[in-house]
Amino acid sequence: MSGAASAIAGQPALGFVEWFRPGEHRRVEAAITGLQAAGVTRLRSHLSWAEYHGDGGGDWYDWLIPRLGRNFDFLPCIHYTPPSLSRTGASSGAPRVLKDYADFVDGVLTRYGEHFRDVELWNEPNNLLDWDWRVDHDWSLFCEMVGNAAYWVQHRGWRAVLGGPSPFDPHWLELMGERGVLGVVSAVGLHGFPGTWDSEVGTWRGYDTHIAEARAILERHNPDCEIWITEAGYSTWREDEAEQVRRFAEAREAPADRLYWYGWQDVPRDVPVQEGLYFDPRHYHLGVTREDGRPKLLRRLLETEGSTGFNTVMPEAPTARPLRAVHPAPVVVFGGAGFIGANLCDRLLGDGQRVLLFDSLGRPGVERNLRWLQERHGAALETRLSDIRDEAAVSSAVTGAKACFHLAAQVAVTDSLVDPLHDFAVNAQGTLTILEALRIRAPETPLVFASTNKVYGSLASLDMEQTENGWAPANGLLRRYGVSETRPLDFCTPYGCSKGTADQYVLDYAHSFGLRTAVLRMSCIFGPRQFGTEDQGWVAHFLLKALRGEPITVFGDGQQVRDILHVADAVDAYCRVLGAIDSVSGQAFNLGGGPANAVSLATVIAEIGTLIGRPPALHHQDWRAGDQPWFVADTRALQKALGWRATFDWRDGLRDLHGWARREFGHGPATPVAVGASERRRVSA
Repeated sequence: MSGAASAIAGQPALGFVEWFRPGEHRRVEAAITGLQAAGVTRLRSHLSWAEYHGDGGGDWYDWLIPRLGRNFDFLPCIHYTPPSLSRTGASSGAPRVLKDYADFVDGVLTRYGEHFRDVELWNEPNNLLDWDWRVDHDWSLFCEMVGNAAYWVQHRGWRAVLGGPSPFDPHWLELMGERGVLGVVSAVGLHGFPGTWDSEVGTWRGYDTHIAEARAILERHNPDCEIWITEAGYSTWREDEAEQVRRFAEAREAPADRLYWYGWQDVPRDVPVQEGLYFDPRHYHLGVTREDGRPKLLRRLLETEGSTGFNTVMPEAPTARPLRAVHPAPVVVFGGAGFIGANLCDRLLGDGQRVLLFDSLGRPGVERNLRWLQERHGAALETRLSDIRDEAAVSSAVTGAKACFHLAAQVAVTDSLVDPLHDFAVNAQGTLTILEALRIRAPETPLVFASTNKVYGSLASLDMEQTENGWAPANGLLRRYGVSETRPLDFCTPYGCSKGTADQYVLDYAHSFGLRTAVLRMSCIFGPRQFGTEDQGWVAHFLLKALRGEPITVFGDGQQVRDILHVADAVDAYCRVLGAIDSVSGQAFNLGGGPANAVSLATVIAEIGTLIGRPPALHHQDWRAGDQPWFVADTRALQKALGWRATFDWRDGLRDLHGWARREFGHGPATPVAVGASERRRVSA
């Protein structure tokens, strides 16, 4: 456990906020497991008065409250009037009998009080969706209702917390003091979502300022009262996970007694969040975990670094423009923290280039690559943590750049089938954003783009036959040389369509606008710094699963053949293309291991077994959409144009990956594999 929620001098005690809807037993259990893995010990969740009196509400909370109370220092937030008791007929309305709220709170203490020490009374009372102040314009009803409940909470031995206004309003808090509410609570709440809600653009002045205002009010009415940030968060609806980390780090420095970060997991898109706001995407992306359970950058850092380790990954705000006049122009690497991007950055920096690494850090594991580069190269590496769809950030990055490599992408066919809109937005729209920035801001700056062999489709029209080495085309020339660039494009799957669209845009901008661009259509690249998953980076994924003693899932029959290429050879190809950009501009080249490195999945798995000393466990599933039985790149065009050739035999490359993985993840001692060209087997032409 990272101890993310442990007490840290000068920082508020950390907790999380998560609302659970009735019946979400499985999501509650998953959240508990995830929160504990991240070191979270405090949790705030709501106890809806309205839901409690609905069908099955009592049974739901009878299960939920003890479950949360056993695992966390639990803060229930009691709000929402049952519509049958409301003056307006809605849950945001004041109860007709104000004492009913205090009676309900009293019942909660009797029934569940052993599971918590503090009780929060209402949520965002200056928000029309939580408290209808149109029929309580001076909050006199609210003050009487909450004041009575708070008095009774204190009388029975618990501590009352006043629900936090959103946005913060010192005049409202002063009114609570004048009406006597502050005198009967132990803490007051404060909410802040800077950068997310439009309503805060003109009102948000920073945690320090608002907490100082609150403290001045409390000094007049209840000096012993604490200040808790009961909700703070940032929505990643624009895919800016690094910004969520920055906002979290700001909140961690706030001079409050507690901080509850909102929230743990994104809300499913088919769930109405608030009436009238169903289509506002900001409500659906406030979690540190995606809807499908994948952790965002903030959660990954909490799990691995704790809440104090962000400075080792998150750079200061960029000051690149003034530095450009003093230092050499940088090479911009979009997706520079990814597998190939990190290796490319390392090569460029090692050659004495200045590099601007541009990455959103959205892919799990890439923050490790960024830290590795920072440790190796220091100030020569400039970092910009942004998304390639951010027009302003991209334009700023390319202005004054020496050259650009574009490797940023949504990289998995499977993910594209789940969320085609996101896949298109990143791969196609993001690429067009970069091209437009270059056309307008830096038309002389060359660009090398990372495309994919998926632009050739599933090759379903080819006759295939099984051989002792796996699937192979019946056509002898194809079997000998592989698929060449002359093969017609045949996009399939959303991923193939989005990457193919980007591929063609990059080439067309050379023809239509005279930009100096080139494309590399990659086969399976593998090697150190690759944190492979089941959906992408299969060579590293297979090896890492085997090292952990976990079964490898093989989709299809395992006889699929790919030409795998070590990342050092891939990086060399990118550098050669850039070096000859004026002669190859407007062209696309295949990049892969070629026929000499064509190997079946089953053969790679067998070699992994040799490396780790035991056969990996296997689990077979059906073929996946768009999966080619065979693909081998014909790289003769690249060899002829640039003199490039693969230098790693695939077995030596796998040994190199194995050595890195054991050193990186601690799977026993490993001797580094020699990677000098004279020390490895040459690949035959």
